[in-house]
Amino acid sequence: MKTVLSSSTEPCTTVIDGRAVADELLASIRNRVEQESLKPGLAVILVGSDPASSVYVRNKGRSAEACGFLSRQYDLPETASESELLQLIERLNADAEIHGILVQLPLPRQIDQHRVIQAIDPAKDVDGFHYLNVGLLAAGNRDTSLVPCTPLGCLHLIRQQLGDSLSGKHAVVIGRSNIVGKPMANLLLQADCTVSMLHSRSRDPEQLCRQADIVVAAVGIPGLVNSNWIKPGAVVIDVGINRVDQPDGRSRLVGDVDYDDVYPLASAITPVPGGVGPMTIAMLMKNTLDSALRFNNKG
Repeated sequence: MKTVLSSSTEPCTTVIDGRAVADELLASIRNRVEQESLKPGLAVILVGSDPASSVYVRNKGRSAEACGFLSRQYDLPETASESELLQLIERLNADAEIHGILVQLPLPRQIDQHRVIQAIDPAKDVDGFHYLNVGLLAAGNRDTSLVPCTPLGCLHLIRQQLGDSLSGKHAVVIGRSNIVGKPMANLLLQADCTVSMLHSRSRDPEQLCRQADIVVAAVGIPGLVNSNWIKPGAVVIDVGINRVDQPDGRSRLVGDVDYDDVYPLASAITPVPGGVGPMTIAMLMKNTLDSALRFNNKG
């Protein structure tokens, strides 16, 4: 992680290098695989040929192979029926070599995303989206559940900055999605934080956010969070990935946080790209390993 000294008397700001942290985690996963003589199996299903989804799937496959996993990719055409996809999931549910099943989202319109997710064996649901895993997380049962990868990665980065004990910290989660916001809030509650969740109907969000020791922004609005939202010394985790057009006709990726404006106030901040993104894939590998360990009665 890169630490930059401030020219004032304020504490220095740490730029959290998500790639470096993810690489460390992936190396530890590879070591565990070798120690246990395991071959975790990850199956990734891609429906259609969306360029961004194809890149994500390819990156997941490469990470799985680098960790010593069995990696399988299943490509279905854009015109594939829901029945075809469900039949493939049923076969993978019964495949003893596969410990993790991931269906790359979004799916074509003719396929019911929720029905597909609920068809995955909860024990192989390495995305953590099945209702059983959602319920176990909400109930505080982390031992037998699989947790969504992005919030799990965020928690890992937060603990690297503040230590394993987050007891009593005030955390604000901006955004209430099922993929990031809600599971993030549950993870922070279980870490004994006081949690506030902000969303489109929240009143005085800036004032509420200024009270936070930890800010997790996951709402999909470029540059929403500026310096007026941040208490000096807060840890700021930016989950947003927004592509914005530039005057020269090009585009660039930015987060939900106005990085340049917030940076002088934060004690630590994730950049976009290079912050949370790499952690999502690393946590996918961790979930797959955890599933394999449980299947082999080692977890």
